[in-house]
Amino acid sequence: MKKIFTRPKALTDKQMHYCPGCTHGVVHRLAAEVIDELGIQEKTIGIAPVGCAVFAYEYWDIDCQQASHGRAPAVATGIKRVHPDSVVFTYQGDGDLAAIGTAEIVHAAARGEKITVLFINNTIYGMTGGQLAPTTLIGQKSTTTPYGRDKDVNGYPVRMTEMLSVLDGVAYAARVSVHNPANILKVKKAIKKAFEVQMNNEGFAIVEILSTCPTNWGLSPVEAVKWLEENMLPYYPLGEYKVSGEVAK
Repeated sequence: MKKIFTRPKALTDKQMHYCPGCTHGVVHRLAAEVIDELGIQEKTIGIAPVGCAVFAYEYWDIDCQQASHGRAPAVATGIKRVHPDSVVFTYQGDGDLAAIGTAEIVHAAARGEKITVLFINNTIYGMTGGQLAPTTLIGQKSTTTPYGRDKDVNGYPVRMTEMLSVLDGVAYAARVSVHNPANILKVKKAIKKAFEVQMNNEGFAIVEILSTCPTNWGLSPVEAVKWLEENMLPYYPLGEYKVSGEVAK
């Protein structure tokens, strides 16, 4: 019988540590499939974050480097400049990228560093216990906003993709989501474009991926998917916010 679905070569067979219903594993697999399809496994270098995905280097069968909290774009910049023929990507959560790492991501994008960023946005701090994140929605409860995010106290959620897309160094910026199969296919397509931007030497590329966190949201996996669709999509619209160079053709 013909095999039509198998584990990507760029994905190890190690059991993942993520909570039930967490969609980190889905994104890991999609990235691995893209690496396989582009034939770049031997020259791809991933930068693992501080956060729930801190052990990402155990799941991808590629060279990986651990970065201090928020510093993945700076680490990726150094690696890419030393190894310009490599394909370098960071994998970051909303706390890592949009809070402690805000300066690093903004200036890497402004410089047009030829790296790819996979940005997981689940509107909450995961590993540290469910605190308010820069992307937490107005009214959303967290351990540090038990009555919900108040715009007058905590400010507004940050739309990172829109903010970065206006910078001249950015060649590709998109927001996608893993809340259903149709959109999961779009996630893979966006990740592939982002890698191709780098391979074409066009500039900085970011793919924001709306994800779930059932544990810290206090929801079942099924409820979490529904919550993402009903609450996150209206505030974080999906789509490609900037497409330039070869991938635009």
